Amino acid sequence: MTQLFQPTCVLDLKATLGEGPVWSARDHALWFVDIKQKRVHRYDPDIGSHQSFLAPSEPGFLAPKSRGGFVVGCKTGLYDFDPKTGTFTLLSHVEPGLPTNRLNDGFVDARGRLWFGSMDDDEEKPTGRLYRYDGRGLKVMDEDYVITNGPAVGPDGKTLYHNDTLKKHIYAFDLDDHGDIHNKRLFAQLDAMGKTGAHGEGYMDGPIVDSQGQVWVGLFFGWGVHVYAPDGTLIRKVDLPVSNVTKIAFGGRDLKTIYATTAAKGLSADDLKSQPLAGGLFSFRSDVAGQPQNEIHFL
Repeated sequence: MTQLFQPTCVLDLKATLGEGPVWSARDHALWFVDIKQKRVHRYDPDIGSHQSFLAPSEPGFLAPKSRGGFVVGCKTGLYDFDPKTGTFTLLSHVEPGLPTNRLNDGFVDARGRLWFGSMDDDEEKPTGRLYRYDGRGLKVMDEDYVITNGPAVGPDGKTLYHNDTLKKHIYAFDLDDHGDIHNKRLFAQLDAMGKTGAHGEGYMDGPIVDSQGQVWVGLFFGWGVHVYAPDGTLIRKVDLPVSNVTKIAFGGRDLKTIYATTAAKGLSADDLKSQPLAGGLFSFRSDVAGQPQNEIHFL
C-alpha cells in the first residue's frame, strides 16, 4: 500500500529516460515511455504486470483517444498507436526540416485538443516549439525553446503552463475557448545554485495540474517534485531517492495515487551505484486528487 507522500518503487525498470506518464481509467493502467530506449510501457498496478512496445523512433509522449488507442509523439512525427496489435501508423510529420529535433512532452485539454512541444535532441539550440493539434490542423503556438516540457492546463481551462527546462522557468499563458494563448508570463522559477551542487535545485521537467489548480513539476537533477500554489508560491517538495524525476501522473480510482517516472540519463557510474533505482517507476499517495485524463476527440 503506497503511503501519503512516501514514494516507493513499484517497477524497477531502469529506464534511460522514463517520461510522459498517463493514467488510463479505461484499462486501469499507467502508460509511459522510455524515450532513449524507444519504448512505450504499460503498468497494471492491480497485478503488477508490465508490457512494453517498441516505437518507430524516440517517443516523447502518448495521448489517449476517445475511440481507443493513443497518439504517440515520436522523433519522426505523430503516430496512431493500437495497443491491441502493437502497431504504429504515421499520422503526420511535424518538423521534417529539423532532423536533430524530436517531440518531447504532450497534453490533451478538456476540449480534446492535443498540445505538445519539440526540442533539440542535442539540448543546445533553441529550435523547440510549442504546438497545438486539433481538427483545424497543426499550429505553432510559441517557440525559441531548447527543451520544452508540458504543457498542462488548470481545472478551469483558462490557464496553460509550459516549461523552459534549461532556463528553469515555468510560464503561464491565458488560454481562451478557441485554443489560442495570450499574456505569457513567468509563473515560477528555480534557483541557479543550491545544495544539490552545480545543477542547483535541478531543472523544471514535466508539469501537471491537480484538481485544486496546484502545479506539480518533476525535477531533473533535483531529487523530487515541486508543488506550486495557483499564485506560483512553492508549497511542498516531495523527495524521491533518485535525482532525475521527470513527470508525475495522478491515477487510481480516486485519482490520488501518484506515479512518477524517473531517468538514469546523465548519471555517472558512481551515481548509478548510489541510486540503484534510477529509471524506476515510483508511486505515492496524495491528499489532493488529480484531474481526470482527457482524451483526443478529433481523431
